[in-house]
Amino acid sequence: MAGLHERDELHRPLGLAAPPSRRAAPYGRLALLAGAALVVGLGVFLVETDDHLGGEPYAVASVDMHPPAPPAPPAVAPNAPAVAPAGPFAPSSASQVEMSSGVKVVRGGGMAAPGSLIIQVPDTIGLHLTPAPDKRLVDKSRYGLLPRIGADGTRPSEAYARPPLIAGKLKAGAPRIALLVGGLGLSESGTQDAIVKLPGAVSLGFAPYGADVEQDAAQAREAGHEAFLQAPMEPFDYPANNPGPHTLLSTLSQGENLDNLHWLMARFTGYVGVTNFLGAKFTADRGALSPVLSEIAMRGLLYLDDGSSPRSLARDIAPGLNLRAAAADVVIDADQSPQAIEAALIKLEALARANGAAIGVATALPVSVDHIGRWAAGLEARGLALVPLSSIAARAPGPAAQANP
Repeated sequence: MAGLHERDELHRPLGLAAPPSRRAAPYGRLALLAGAALVVGLGVFLVETDDHLGGEPYAVASVDMHPPAPPAPPAVAPNAPAVAPAGPFAPSSASQVEMSSGVKVVRGGGMAAPGSLIIQVPDTIGLHLTPAPDKRLVDKSRYGLLPRIGADGTRPSEAYARPPLIAGKLKAGAPRIALLVGGLGLSESGTQDAIVKLPGAVSLGFAPYGADVEQDAAQAREAGHEAFLQAPMEPFDYPANNPGPHTLLSTLSQGENLDNLHWLMARFTGYVGVTNFLGAKFTADRGALSPVLSEIAMRGLLYLDDGSSPRSLARDIAPGLNLRAAAADVVIDADQSPQAIEAALIKLEALARANGAAIGVATALPVSVDHIGRWAAGLEARGLALVPLSSIAARAPGPAAQANP
């Protein structure tokens, strides 16, 4: 039993080795000799083969490369609407197309996708208005930059105007309609809607009090709209109805009114002309109105009377001042009901057909912008041309105005 315990490692105390066996000695010498021979042989093999892997074991196999199989297309239900691929330039709705590109998307009969689409590409694509301010056409004043006629005779009303682009399918001499939509620069959402939703040929009027009026006017011109300055003028019920600071008043001196006019003119640049905001009393006073119109003419601008007052003398005074002037024929949203707006637009078309041209004015109210946008989309199909206001305002006869020094 004692011999069995000596050979049983489980029963041997830790740290006590078993006595060496004399019978195992010859086999241990043979194992050492065999191991030495193996090491020598391996060394000779490595020298002979010059193995660059340093003796690491390796295998050689042939690998054929195949492109991964394309993923199976997703199952599409029958008659399912097509979906545009996702991506940074993939708009998810027609309104996003219009907002991002200016391209008007109209679905026939008001159908949703995949109904037939009429894509109306605006004529502002590729059209760029002259950047403002043009250094040739500005004077410095204590209020900012004022418009002026250039030394070469260039007028701001010409340099900043939008060229009239009339579609080729319209007959020569087609009746022309010009529109001025005013009140921009006061409401951010209203200003953006008018700039985006209205065709570029619609001229836009800016109030001088907007915090970002310079930026808003620049954005409108970038979209192809020519700009007008709306100058506040005295109504009959002033001061109960006060248009705002620096209003032109019949009770002020000529110098005071011109100083106020310069303040208004310096609010932004790039406009082609001036139009009145209110002003029934002021425009009926020849002594007060004449110096203001003379200053507008001297600075190379045109003037639009918005047609809101039948007592206005602007059309009588303008020819003697070499002032390009015009008067609106229809106030589109004097009554802001949808039915009245539609009736006013129909009247504007009738006047254009009868007289060859007609001018309408409106305010950038949501109802007005929506109706004018839809109405203008079909105007060309009815044989009428929508043109910028500057192309209709008549050049008054008389000697050419002298350029400012």
